[in-house]
This record gives sequence, structure tokens and C-alpha cells, in this order.
Amino acid sequence: MSTVGIVLFGLFFVFLFLRMPIAVALGLSTVLTLLFFDLPIQSVPATLYTSFTKFTLLAIPFFFLAGLILERAGISRRLIYLAQTLTGHLTGGLAIVAVVAACFFAAISGSGPATMAAVGAIIIPAMIKAGYRKDMSGGLLATAGGIGIILPPSIAYIVYGVIAEVSIGELFIAGIIPGLFMGLVLAITSYFIAKKEKIPTLPKASKAEMWKAFKDATWGLLAPVIILGGIYSGIFTPTESAVVAVFYGLFVGFFIYKEIKISDLPKLLLDSSKTTAMIMLIVASASTFAWLLHIEGIAEDMANVLMSVASNKYTILLMITLLLLFAGMFVDAISAYYIFLPIFVPIMAAMGIDPVHFGILMTMNLAIGLVTPPVGLDLYIACGLTGLSLKEITIGVIPFVLAAIGVLLVITYVPAMSLWLPELLNMR
Repeated sequence: MSTVGIVLFGLFFVFLFLRMPIAVALGLSTVLTLLFFDLPIQSVPATLYTSFTKFTLLAIPFFFLAGLILERAGISRRLIYLAQTLTGHLTGGLAIVAVVAACFFAAISGSGPATMAAVGAIIIPAMIKAGYRKDMSGGLLATAGGIGIILPPSIAYIVYGVIAEVSIGELFIAGIIPGLFMGLVLAITSYFIAKKEKIPTLPKASKAEMWKAFKDATWGLLAPVIILGGIYSGIFTPTESAVVAVFYGLFVGFFIYKEIKISDLPKLLLDSSKTTAMIMLIVASASTFAWLLHIEGIAEDMANVLMSVASNKYTILLMITLLLLFAGMFVDAISAYYIFLPIFVPIMAAMGIDPVHFGILMTMNLAIGLVTPPVGLDLYIACGLTGLSLKEITIGVIPFVLAAIGVLLVITYVPAMSLWLPELLNMR
């Protein structure tokens, strides 16, 4: 690596160690490196501006707002009750309910933390009351929350698609099987833990209760059908689907469930604006970091180093997986895309790795990063919901993270898991 690269990454990790916000660490390390080596710092404003003036990125604020609206409308509560009537009577039933509900809400919100917060706030207290350990309950929901960025619609896929210039529609449909597979493995893991700890099951729901729960949750179940169906049928783009999701949530909240009032709108808009501002600041700072990697040839040098260590595609994939799992402990998903994709894109091209498949496995890596300390956002949400310390919640998350890594390895080395559906629907 060149001297510029060493200084750039050195400053970045120093700032992370000093606990600076990730956006500040990325931006400040870039600016100081430019000043130190007398590089063209006048290009930074233009890079910052062009980084967040892309039409596709408009989906981010709208999906955040849609998730908040749909949760406020009572959809998450109804989806959880439906899942409870279907699987609550099984061994580990309430834990399975948590996973099923996370998959349902993931197919609406597009965000891991939003899925974790919406489902966890309701199901974690119920699990603890039913006899599940606090750390196990929080650990399961934190890991299941990561499904929020694996199942479509996913904000992570939108960012990846923009950077790697890959079809977001293909990424959305390619993420369906991996996301459901992750949910299945987490449910099986929960079953064995509940069986070992002899946690009592819930009474089996009657057919009448199931039907009532299904009717009550119908509008929630229709949300992903409308959002994804509209994209795949070509009625609207992924960006436009986020706007459709907002208006659908408002319609359901105001006129069907009648749980949203006009007075709720300012808070919903403010909350989504805060999250969007944070994300876009990261996008802008990370874009300047990635720009410097590119103009100085740092990304190309690092790609060449990786390929010189191993020439086998499968060995390279394993090295990238280990690197991303480690990086996920310190940086958020969006920053990771901007930092590492300039390095990985030439490797993908040289090794013949499908960019859609790579997008899924990279996103799954970063979903696991949401629950790995010290910077796992879903872990901190779980701490808040359970009242446990980071150390205590980390113990509970270990079996689920190991299960998730097992799923990741399958998805990494069996590309058909990601590519079969897009090929079946003639999207390729």
C-alpha cells in the first residue's frame, strides 16, 4: 500500500479508537490526508454534493418513514399475534414467533435496526415473561433484526446497487431465499435452545383464533406484496416503491386500523429525518473516502495484494468474508460498502464472481455486523429493551451469530441460493 493509503487508513482507525462518529472519522481522515500530501482538496465539495444527489438514494428516507408509519399503525403488533397463533404452541414457539415476525416486518421496513426495534419492543417482554432468558431473548431478536437488510426491500441493497452499478430489482429478488433461509436456521436454533432449557409452550390457538389473527393482519401482509409486486411487475421502480409504501402505510393507519392521528405526523417525519440525516452524512463522508481510494490507486493496490495472496476464487471469497466480519465489528454497513467496494469490484471482475451474488453475501456479512460488538447497533437496541449490559447480551447472541455465520458460508459457496430466483424470473 502507498504512503497515502497508510496515512488515510491509519488516521481513520485512530479516530475510530478515539470513539469519533463514523461519519466524522471518514471525512476528517480524508481531509487531513489531502492536506498532508497537498492533494486536490478543492474536489471535496463536488464529491460530497454528487454523492447524495442520486435519484435512487431517495428511497432511503421514504423506506425509513414507511417503516415508522407501518409500525405506528399497529402492523407489527398484528403480525406478531398472527405468528403466535401459527407457531406459538411449538417447542420454542415464542422464539419462532419472534423470527417469523422479524421476517414479516423485514419485508416492509428495509432496515435492520427498525425491524429489531419494532418487533423486539413487543416480543422480548413476552418471551421473558414466558420463561426465556433475557440474554437469549435479546440475542435472538438482535440477530433476527439483521434479516431486515437481507430480505427485500432493503436499504442496504439500494446503497450497494448505487455504488456497484447493479440492478436493485435483481438484488431485491436475489435476497428472498437467503433471508428466509437465515430465518429458518435461527428458528431451528431457537427450538433446540428452548428444548434444552425446557421452556414451556403456549396453548395451541383454535382455527377461529387463527382466522381472526389472519384477517386482522391482512393489511400488514399485503404491504410487501404491493411493494415488491409493483417492482417486479414493472409498475414502479424500487425508489418509487418506497413512496408507495409511505402512502400505503398512511392509508392503513388513518382509514383501516385508525391508529395514526394527524398529530402523530410531525414526530414521524422528525424521527425519519433524523435517521436519514445521519445516514446521508455517512454516505457523503464515505464517498470522499472512496474517491481518495480511487484517485490514488489505493483500492487497486489493495485488490492486487489480495489476489496475490490467493488466486483461487473460493479462497478469495473466504478471505473477503473474514475481512468483512471483522470490519462489521467497527463500521456500519453503509460505510463498509463505500470503503470496501472500490477494492472488491475489480476482484469480482477478475475472478468471475457474479456482482448480484456478491451483493447478497456482502450484505449478509454486514447484517451479522449489526450484532457483533463493539459497534453492533442491534446489540445496543437489545440492551435497551432487556436492561442488560453489552457483555451480558453478547453471551446470549453467540449461538445465533454462529448459526448466522453457517448460513453465510452456505450462501457464499452456493451461488444458486441467491441467483436461482432472478434466473427463474428471467431478470438476468
